[in-house]
Amino acid sequence: PPDAPARTRGAPRLLLLAVLLAAHPDAQAEVRLSVPPLVEVMRGKSVILDCTPTGAHDHYMLEWFLTDRSGARPRLASAEMQGSELQVTMHDTRGRSPPYQLDSQGRLVLAEAQVGDERDYVCVVRAGAAGTAEATARLSVFAKPEATEVSPNKGTLSVMEDSAQEIATCNSRNGNPVPKITWYRNRKRLEVPVEMNPQGYMTSRTVREASGLLSLTSTLYLRLRKDDRNASFHCAAHYSLPEGRHGRLDSPTFHLTLHYPTEHVEFWVDSPSTPAGWVREGDTVQLLCQGDGSPSPEYTLFRLQDEQEEVLNVNLEGNLTLEGVTRGQSGTYGCRVEDYDAADDVQLSKTLELRVAYLDPLELSEGKVLSLPLNSSAVVNCSVHGLPTPALRWTKDSTPLGDGPMLSLSSITFDSNGTYICEASLPTVPVLSRTQNFTLLVQGSPELRAAEVQPKADGSWREGDEVTLICSARGHPEPKLSWSQLGGSPAEPIPGWQGWVSSSLTLKVTSALSRDGISCEASNPHGNKRHVFHFGTVSPQTSQAGVAVMAVAVSVGLLLLVVAVFYCMRRKGGPGCRRRREKGAPPPGEPELSHSGSERPEQTGLLMGGASGGARGGSGGFRDEC
Repeated sequence: PPDAPARTRGAPRLLLLAVLLAAHPDAQAEVRLSVPPLVEVMRGKSVILDCTPTGAHDHYMLEWFLTDRSGARPRLASAEMQGSELQVTMHDTRGRSPPYQLDSQGRLVLAEAQVGDERDYVCVVRAGAAGTAEATARLSVFAKPEATEVSPNKGTLSVMEDSAQEIATCNSRNGNPVPKITWYRNRKRLEVPVEMNPQGYMTSRTVREASGLLSLTSTLYLRLRKDDRNASFHCAAHYSLPEGRHGRLDSPTFHLTLHYPTEHVEFWVDSPSTPAGWVREGDTVQLLCQGDGSPSPEYTLFRLQDEQEEVLNVNLEGNLTLEGVTRGQSGTYGCRVEDYDAADDVQLSKTLELRVAYLDPLELSEGKVLSLPLNSSAVVNCSVHGLPTPALRWTKDSTPLGDGPMLSLSSITFDSNGTYICEASLPTVPVLSRTQNFTLLVQGSPELRAAEVQPKADGSWREGDEVTLICSARGHPEPKLSWSQLGGSPAEPIPGWQGWVSSSLTLKVTSALSRDGISCEASNPHGNKRHVFHFGTVSPQTSQAGVAVMAVAVSVGLLLLVVAVFYCMRRKGGPGCRRRREKGAPPPGEPELSHSGSERPEQTGLLMGGASGGARGGSGGFRDEC
């Protein structure tokens, strides 16, 4: 370089100066500062900017300057070290509220940091011979933005547009630094450029509010498709925080109202209908028509009769209600979508066939009651009109008898009595059926059944045995039951035995019954039936009578024996007998008669008692008392 010789000549001088300074005992080290280059704080929080000189300096001057946007550096505060104390002086607070402050260590304090505090703060330290040092601390103030707001396009957007249309505007207000806005469709981020594009783009605008905070507005433009009719959109604001952290605020989701032409039309019977497409006569039926265009087009509902359209309804819902539908309303119905934006090849009209099922009341060839003689035959017909063709079935007591309209009854018996039911049903319309019934009464002479009686375990009857006889009968008219002896119970129906009645008779078996028997008879106007109960051989009760007489004799003999024994025992242990005059006794003082010798008092008493038995009613009788 051109100045190389000059610098070469000055080098020895600089080297000599450095040697002299190093050898001087009072030489001081160069002053250095410890200042963080970047300080981050949330808006509204307090922050302290540190400026600490390194090394030992007895005297120095510390000053804080603010670098404004014009490049000027007004002095905010200063502090001078005097011995061990720092003398602080505030110079220019720049109208800040609350004002700047210096603490006892010379650190600059900013209470309630604001966005306007984002500046470069310069700390200058002058230490005399040690020189002057300067360092800059940059303050960054962060503010979390308000909740993200979105304003969707409220109009109807057409999918037939060839260019992008405005979808929505997203706002993130009062943040710092300015947030970033992204857009989402169905929770998936949309990658759209900021340059205009026919398929889609977005624009952004940043505004600094009076508070110094920043607000961002983003507008999304997209070319829409029919698939977007159910899509959900939203936006999100991404903001920064101290220490490299980030946050996100999502807006509410929204949907768009789209205009797109009809491509498909559907027309069907809504309710009620069977899988085969039949409806019941009398039901309320709804016909529904629906196209896939938006907004909903106008629907014309009509009926085809003789290849002519009879318009029944025109509405935006596409429904037609037929209340109390009748068989006469069967036929072809149609629906037409009045969409003039649809493509020419789209079929906008649909038809369907409405089939009304009906079932008329059943008719029987016989009346409600059919009377037939026993062992006769008959045929009963059941006729019905319905659509689709009904199926007929005969039953009796829930037992199937056969399918078809004809019921054949042959060789009928009393078991044929009962109610016969003809049931008509429509296999393709399960809920539609009808029934008709008649009662069969079989006329004939009674049928009689008797419950035979069995003798006791030893195989024979004895006179006096009790037996209950039962007779049952059936027939029409209901038979009467009678017995050859009185005492029979009135005839009563037998539970569970249709048409049967029974009567019972309870009596004692005798030899006469064994000879003649007991008969019961069932009769009605058509005849009678009789049954005789026989008992076979009946044993007499002689052996039983002898045993009974013998038992009575033994009992009486035992009783007399007991009385005699008791009497003798009383006589042996008693105080003797004395005679007493019952009537006409001698006057007091007359001596009583006494017995002497071997004559025992017991014998005397018995004799006297026996002798006086006939004269006990006399006036001068005596008796012995023991």
